[in-house]
Amino acid sequence: MPIEKDHQYYDLVVIGGGPGGLTAAIYGGRARLKTLLIEKSLIGGLATYTNEIANFPGFPDGIGGLELMRQFEHQAKHFGVDFKISPVKSVNLEGTDKTVETFRTVYHAKAVVIATGGKPRLLGAPGEEHFLYDKGISFCATCDAASCKDKVVMVIGSGDAAVEEGLFLTKFASKVIMSVIHEEGHMDANAVAQQDAMREPKMEFRWNTVVDHFEGDERLSCVVLKDTRTGDLIPVDVDRCFYFIGYLPATELFRGQVTLDERGYIPTNTRMQTNLEGVFAAGDVRQTCLRQVATAVGDGAIAGFEAERYIAELEVYEKQLMQAEKPGLIYVYSPIDQRSRDFLPTVRELERDFDGKIKVSLVDTYKGECLAARLGAVESPSLVYTKEGKVVGKSRDLARDRIAEMLADLVEGRVPTPAE
Repeated sequence: MPIEKDHQYYDLVVIGGGPGGLTAAIYGGRARLKTLLIEKSLIGGLATYTNEIANFPGFPDGIGGLELMRQFEHQAKHFGVDFKISPVKSVNLEGTDKTVETFRTVYHAKAVVIATGGKPRLLGAPGEEHFLYDKGISFCATCDAASCKDKVVMVIGSGDAAVEEGLFLTKFASKVIMSVIHEEGHMDANAVAQQDAMREPKMEFRWNTVVDHFEGDERLSCVVLKDTRTGDLIPVDVDRCFYFIGYLPATELFRGQVTLDERGYIPTNTRMQTNLEGVFAAGDVRQTCLRQVATAVGDGAIAGFEAERYIAELEVYEKQLMQAEKPGLIYVYSPIDQRSRDFLPTVRELERDFDGKIKVSLVDTYKGECLAARLGAVESPSLVYTKEGKVVGKSRDLARDRIAEMLADLVEGRVPTPAE
């Protein structure tokens, strides 16, 4: 017998608890939106795995990723954000009533921010699947460094994360061996990290190598490298292996609803808007050129702000513009356009002439660009006519007599045929 799920209602649901999601939630909570953040495992996401974050403004001496994310979480809770630790099973992000479903609960939301981040990239080398996580292959130096005391470890990769985390591992391990695909002396990390690594006596480099396969019984005991120049196989005995070769976006849950690029990232505009109204993306999950805590925070701030604006405009659209009590005249205008401004008194005259029989609303395209787009009035000045909560006509004809005639038709129960 299927479990009857609980239904809960929020203004904003944020999926993902990394720096982008936490920032979006902070903005939602501070705007007094009823906000929920759902995270499947660890609040703070991948940032918590970083031993030291040295380039986040405000911390000149650096700060641990876990400590920084705890501060983010505390701030979100200070603003009333609810937290739920649970994997999301399914979503329906279309329409104005969006649903995010976990094992026991269906959460309804007016707006959703996707901040699901990424997952570690795997090599796909033979034997890899037998040694993942607690059997010898790790992705988090902060998490597993203590278990490597006086042991030999290998690091795969040569970017900033690989070199910096490799240096951190030297505080525990007796030796850190780095497998680097490039020629001797060439890495993808920043110059300072490279210099520190090259000077560290506990670090050893295997240049021009890639992983061929993994060996071991119950646990990993040997990484077999391949020389990319000669093809020779080089067995290296190790106690643990760490991957720092990047991440893949965690977006499979949204495929078929949210547009994804060829690599699975979510394209957005500068407002963090996806292809779906009221759905935003932030952080590592987004199609962008840089994925750092600082950029995720910026994304989350914009996403949270835009979600709050979307919800406010949605309420105006549904309760004011699409009101069903009276026929409506919506004037879409630009405050910087002379023709738009000059017609405003005529709109008010028409409202007085019909003496409460019509509802007149104004949409300023500067402040209410999304409202204008929702109405389909992309140019200003424009007139939108409504009846019984539906758009029945649109026109750019500002002839006063013609507008009065169309409004009279609406009041008397006839559907007008406005000229475009």
